[in-house]
Amino acid sequence: MAKIVNGVDVDQLMGTIDQIKQQPDIAKFKFRARNTWVEGTHSQATVKEFYGAGQEDDTREPLNYDLDEPPVLLGENRGGNPVEYLLVALSGCITTSMVAHASARGITLKSVSSHFEGGIDLRGFLGISESVPVGYQEIRVFFAIEADLSDQEKEELIEMGKKYSPVYNSVNKGVPVKVQLDA
Repeated sequence: MAKIVNGVDVDQLMGTIDQIKQQPDIAKFKFRARNTWVEGTHSQATVKEFYGAGQEDDTREPLNYDLDEPPVLLGENRGGNPVEYLLVALSGCITTSMVAHASARGITLKSVSSHFEGGIDLRGFLGISESVPVGYQEIRVFFAIEADLSDQEKEELIEMGKKYSPVYNSVNKGVPVKVQLDA
């Protein structure tokens, strides 16, 4: 019988880790997203296939994400704002990393919830001021963890989530983004 902690199959997780230790090339993944402009500030992104574990995977149905701006930013609220999606990705990745690593250590969690907020000064985005950053100036993250753990142990879980979250590390440490014309 599989060892399940927090809904995570720990035996499968450990098996995956062992396989990757033996075959490091299967650890290399490529995730993809496509985006099509609809009109105004509205666009739609789609994810479906990815490359991982040495092969292409196109087994899931396409997942569509509508992106738009609120009316105050010339949109019609036909989807989340792109900078909100960044917060959503960050929230999911830190939480997933935290839960997976807690599960691997046999730590039972009763609940994990969080809220994320970030501040942007539109003077950068609108080209009004060269001294104002175009993106988030700061992102603040707040976690509530219910578990039979001390506050220090909960803080250690949060640190694990940050340490092992690909999205957190991409945002926090910066990652090169190459943008070019697709001929």
